[in-house]
Parts: sequence; C-alpha cells; structure tokens
Amino acid sequence: MKIIWLGHGSFRIEIADQVLLIDPWLDGNPMMPEDRHDEALAGATQILVTHGHFDHTKDIVALSQKTDLPVSGIFELAGLLTAQGAKAGHAFNKGGTVSFGDVSVTMVPASHSSSMQVDGLTTYTGMETGFMIRGEGKTLYFSGDTTIMADMAWMGEYFKPDIGILSAGGYYTMDMEMAAWAAKTYFDFKTVIPGHYRTFPALAQSAEALAAGLPGVDVIEPQVLSPIVL
Repeated sequence: MKIIWLGHGSFRIEIADQVLLIDPWLDGNPMMPEDRHDEALAGATQILVTHGHFDHTKDIVALSQKTDLPVSGIFELAGLLTAQGAKAGHAFNKGGTVSFGDVSVTMVPASHSSSMQVDGLTTYTGMETGFMIRGEGKTLYFSGDTTIMADMAWMGEYFKPDIGILSAGGYYTMDMEMAAWAAKTYFDFKTVIPGHYRTFPALAQSAEALAAGLPGVDVIEPQVLSPIVL
C-alpha cells in the first residue's frame, strides 16, 4: 500500500488493484505544485469524496471529466456532482459498503458540516462522512473532516483499523491533541498520518503534538507526493 498526500485533506491511496483519489483538490491548493498535477492523477481508478466543502470538491467535476473517473460519495453530494457533469460512481450512504476490484470501502460517520455554493447559494450536500478502506489484509480509517465523536468507539471496535488518516489541523477539525486522544481512546492504530493541516496559517503546522500523544504508534508526517509505503 502507498499513501500519498496531495496536500491539505487530499490523498491518493494505492491499494491492491486500485488507486483511490480522496477529496482531490489540486487547482488552488497551496500545498500542491501546479506542475505536478498529472503525477497526482496518473493511474487513478476512483474518486471518493467525504463532504461538500470547496477544499474537498472544487476540482471534482473537472477532474472526473478530464480522467473519466467515477465519483462516489454520500447520496446527495454524489447526485449533485453527477448533475454538474461528473461521471457517476456510487451514491451510497453511511453503513453502506461498495467494492472496487479487490478493495472495499465502507462509509462511516464524521462530525462536521457539508455544503457547496450552487448558483450563488449555499446548498446542503448530505452529511459529512469518512471511510473504512479494506485491502491487502489491512484496514485504513480515513476520518474526513471531523472532531472527536462517540461513534469512534464502535467504529474502532467493529472495523479494527490498522492505519488512521486523521484530519488534525484544528480550527475546522479536531486538533493534534484531540486526534491523539481519539486515536488512543477508540482505536489501536499501528500507523497514524495527519491531514488537513499546514495549508493555512489557522491550521497546525506540525504534528509534533500528535506524535507526543501517541507513544508506541508510528506517527508519520506526510510530504506532498512522497509515498508512504506500508
């Protein structure tokens, strides 16, 4: 498995026979070099989206049209993106599981908000979500934008994820200390990777506090387009 940060909350997951782009925001992403967009997209097979905010959906329709990649997410958001011209994938919902080749993806709750600007109006886009991604004998929890929530208790016990990609920049999501507390309280991760940080001054610029709060866990600070091999 290769986990590749595309900056902010965007990730590329190369797992089994799939290359998943999750919330790919390339155009205007301060962390993503403009001359490396094709590298980020090469060989991708699916686009997954967690919620409607611009820093997660701004590029979805254009990328889907450019690459012919299907877009999957919660029912309302997937339907809206398809209506705007994205290639239809799975418009599923929390608790639902879809399969892509040798990979399965289950939609799980998050605690945040979700909307898009449509024709100048703020439009509800279904609830915010995360994903449990299974393949190669591993389970990866992609938290999406969230704070700590009680649902993490059953999610940790039921799915038993080995790897956590946790939004941990603070201000819009839980911060590094909160993410560390959630990880050690609800999960038994071997590896934790922070996301949704370093992009803007309001967000955490380092994951030192996350690592300090998780002794014995391999906390890896990602670098843009540098593969983390697990």
